[in-house]
Amino acid sequence: MNILEFIKKEFQGFGKYERIFFPLGIILIILLSFLIGDSKIALISAICGISYTILAGKGKISCYILGLCGTMCYAYLAYKNHLYGNLFLYMLYYFPMQVIGIFKWKQHLKKDVQEIIKTNLSKKEQLIFFTILIIGSLVTSVILKRLGDASPFIDGITTFFSIGGLLLTIKRCIEQWYVWTIVNGLSVIMWIDAYINGSNCLATVIMWSIYFILGFYFLNNWKKELDYKKDFGI
Repeated sequence: MNILEFIKKEFQGFGKYERIFFPLGIILIILLSFLIGDSKIALISAICGISYTILAGKGKISCYILGLCGTMCYAYLAYKNHLYGNLFLYMLYYFPMQVIGIFKWKQHLKKDVQEIIKTNLSKKEQLIFFTILIIGSLVTSVILKRLGDASPFIDGITTFFSIGGLLLTIKRCIEQWYVWTIVNGLSVIMWIDAYINGSNCLATVIMWSIYFILGFYFLNNWKKELDYKKDFGI
């Protein structure tokens, strides 16, 4: 498969409203970023991040290509704003896991539209997984507070929940969208605080706000698909 064929297949399966509203979100960030003179790194991070979320929500393997670029940009922003939990998360975990995700998803693609086959955790797995997330978040928050993190508790929760969220993403589990909704909501609060305190990062605030909305959208989409498969025994 050549590059043009790959790109064409990656844009298959998008609905009418998705083709309209998702590009509008990216255009909105670009316009606002230039109007207020926002950081160019923050702008690139926001564009890559939103594109990653949309493509991941559609189950497209190309999400990881944009994810690698967005990861580097966001890690730089976290470093500049003394959010060390997010810095370590993106450099030491997100970057290698994006590479792993490419190979893992490639093994579970539908042949017709090149989208991943979606799955879900059992009730027992859900209980164990979310218990670990809560305990890990508390431990991470305490460590970050001692390191002088600017927002240790929110940073701690978003850091550890993001570790779990990306793991669920690579495993193609619908539960990732519950995790991302928590991460996205808290991240909006964290970056609004950074913006209020003088950081040039409005594009990042908008990025996380759009993530928050997309989380609900794709949770609903994945639920419909899994319910359909369950009802018809697929």
